[in-house]
Amino acid sequence: MTTLADPVPGGRPGDVERATALSGELAGRGVHGVVLSYVDTAGIGRVKTVPTARLASAAAWGVGMSPVFDTFLANDSIVTTDVLGSPDGDLRLYPDLDRLVVLAGQPGWAWAPVDRVTQDGERHPGCTRTFLRRMVTEAAGRHGLTFRSAIEVEWTVARGDAPGDAFVPATTGPAYGAARQVELGDYTADVLAACAAQGIDVEQVHPEYAAGQFEISVGAVDPVAAADRSVLVRQTVRAVAGRHGLRVSFAPAVVGRGVGNGGHVHLSAWRDGVSLHSGGEGRYGMTAEAESLTAGILAHLPALTAVTAPSPASYLRLRPSQWAGVFTAWGRETRETALRVVTGTAGLRDRAANLEIKPVDLAANPYLAIGSLIAAGLDGLTLSAALPDETTGDPAGLGEAEAAARGVRRLPVSLERAVEEFRADDVLRAALGPVLADAVIAVRQGEAASVAGLDDDRVAAAYRWKY
Repeated sequence: MTTLADPVPGGRPGDVERATALSGELAGRGVHGVVLSYVDTAGIGRVKTVPTARLASAAAWGVGMSPVFDTFLANDSIVTTDVLGSPDGDLRLYPDLDRLVVLAGQPGWAWAPVDRVTQDGERHPGCTRTFLRRMVTEAAGRHGLTFRSAIEVEWTVARGDAPGDAFVPATTGPAYGAARQVELGDYTADVLAACAAQGIDVEQVHPEYAAGQFEISVGAVDPVAAADRSVLVRQTVRAVAGRHGLRVSFAPAVVGRGVGNGGHVHLSAWRDGVSLHSGGEGRYGMTAEAESLTAGILAHLPALTAVTAPSPASYLRLRPSQWAGVFTAWGRETRETALRVVTGTAGLRDRAANLEIKPVDLAANPYLAIGSLIAAGLDGLTLSAALPDETTGDPAGLGEAEAAARGVRRLPVSLERAVEEFRADDVLRAALGPVLADAVIAVRQGEAASVAGLDDDRVAAAYRWKY
């Protein structure tokens, strides 16, 4: 006779016992249900939920969900590849109990990210969390490296009583202005309180540039935890907004023109507890390995945009001279280059130095984005790639000849062009594997086709409330 505690393909030893104990603890804290969370290829957060009393069953057997979501578009249309997109089959969602948290912004609920596993107990090749974990393992095994990462979260806050799907900013204060902080101070204070209760170490939250825009920055952690945290922060920001009668959007662009919402990734490589980005003999204290990692990411940036800027709305944001980083260039604290070398303040550089990747937005699946960046960086490390000369100021001001001499070129100006670059990048496609790489291509092509012929305002409107 099979019992709940019998070994189950896809589960982890001891999880059933832990989940049983957690169920009682959660119930005692007034938690009625657990959100099982993952992000699909299009960057949409998808969930199943279970009553608290069923958490042990979920840990033992997983929770069923169709693999078709690997080829869902943001508008819930479905595209196909040679192996994905059919109505056949099933996957199991296994909660990561190490990352389970009680949601302060949603009383009565807890949240946990999941790994997606086949019914035979094998890791699903389309599971992006598994892909990121694999890249972390490869970095440790081949190069003795660990990574730390954080994702900035920018969002726009709208009035919840606006008609239909219109965007009406909830605050009229100026960019970075004290007035904006005061106008939404109760809301952002509750966001901070919820994050603190959930164990998220927030470094800062402040008004940003665009109308109604804010940003929250959190501490760097291991890459899988950083991607989990990005999803959890957005869940929290949205939930708290709803309790204040507000509506939020993490879309790359909520209107056709102007500065959009970014999701800049901070990444640093470490060996034996020592950062490769500080104390070296290279530029700005980088070690030779840090320079090669940076060069690898820089070389693969055109193809990476299919992963880091995956929506047609992403290209409304990726415009020159808007601090979006749309050129293949790097610089120290240069906010117009795609790669910003952050040295940190004197006295903190051995801990704070890192690389910021700017052409990333929150339509990106964070597991897929960070994993692909690591893959690109490891390629540069393997090849001992040379980092080109630094660019200062705005690369848009470079003459054609100088830009060519420096290897500075514009990143793809459309999703279609980004897909072409991704198709041509053997390294990235090999890192993802054929199932996941084909899903990326199919979904990106589907997104582009879904808005073909629309002007900028209508493209922005199509994605405004999807993310």
